[in-house]
Amino acid sequence: MRIVHVITRLIIGGAQENTLLTVEGLHHRFGDDVTLISGPAEGPEGDLFDRAERLGLKVEVMPELVRRIRPATDLRAYFLLRRAIRRLKPEVVHTHSSKAGIIGRAAAWHERVPAVVHTIHGLPFGPSERPLASRAYVALERWAARRCHAIVSVCDAMTEQALAAGVGRPEQYRTVFSGMDVEAFLNPRRPRDEVRRALGLGGDEVAFGTVARLFVRKGHDDILAAAPAVLGANPKVRFVFIGDGILRDRLIAEAERLGLRHAFRFVGLVSPDRIPELLGAMDAVVHPSLREGLARVLPQALLVGRPVISYDIDGAREVVLPETGILLRPRDLPGLSAAILRLAADPALRQAMGREGRRRFAHQFRHETMTEQLRSLYEQLLGAPMALSAVPVRGPA
Repeated sequence: MRIVHVITRLIIGGAQENTLLTVEGLHHRFGDDVTLISGPAEGPEGDLFDRAERLGLKVEVMPELVRRIRPATDLRAYFLLRRAIRRLKPEVVHTHSSKAGIIGRAAAWHERVPAVVHTIHGLPFGPSERPLASRAYVALERWAARRCHAIVSVCDAMTEQALAAGVGRPEQYRTVFSGMDVEAFLNPRRPRDEVRRALGLGGDEVAFGTVARLFVRKGHDDILAAAPAVLGANPKVRFVFIGDGILRDRLIAEAERLGLRHAFRFVGLVSPDRIPELLGAMDAVVHPSLREGLARVLPQALLVGRPVISYDIDGAREVVLPETGILLRPRDLPGLSAAILRLAADPALRQAMGREGRRRFAHQFRHETMTEQLRSLYEQLLGAPMALSAVPVRGPA
């Protein structure tokens, strides 16, 4: 099968890792001819181009496919994508992220590609966005939904929210959970004590990890706001921020202003293959982001056997259950402080929640499962039988 995937940026991030694992699985497991077209990797988050090259994947960089809205550049990207599609002659074009999704679907549709698919990793509209921008994105997503055959959601919540906004039709939607290398999380390669020593964590300290870009709406500000109350009640709590971004200097300055710099570890940018061992070194994960599809760090933490604290947004409630973690109303800072202190004080509860998370989600988030489901969807759209047996694709919520 000839397949083209299109994404705006191949930075180190959840949507990008999802896409790269899909391309890898289609190429190596199914023998498909897959090309990944990406915009340039802008920003301090790092990129996955070297990893794609090591895996032997075909990647084409399109400098015009930029994240910011630039009408003249966006129009050029549209025509360049049409030209690439005519050259590659794919049976399937699968787009990711809002910008690439809108331009890519338009290009594929007008080139009459037999199967046009889009994945919603996170909606560009919602209560955390400015109202005017949100309305504009809704209009664009409605327009783009009429130019594809199927829409994949990484969690049921994305389907529900998109349909409530009038984006697409129910029969277009499928839920395919974001896949990952589950074995790496079930068995981190470095011992927990060794990683904790490298992070400067004492044996009696309780570490809460956060894996996210240091960017707006990712929740780092809320953790800093809750930290004085937490550390006042339990001085042994430590916060470990894994990731980099434009807010790094500001967050460090705020920790210093609060007199709490000693309680924070800023790990910086790390390669994705280090995430399992870093999560294994934590005692729990806290992820108070205000906008996600389904944050990959939530199932990743559970696979390592760590409980999670999250705001009740988007798909979080599909993995953060009463048995696996604590859900909070968005921006509930007193609740965030109380949840951190509750887990910090109860090792037995942390172990029970982490153990239940591993039991429930080990199969669901395997990248092999994700790739089989997507390949099955392509086959359904093209009306051809699969070469390998696949897990049935889930229907809309």
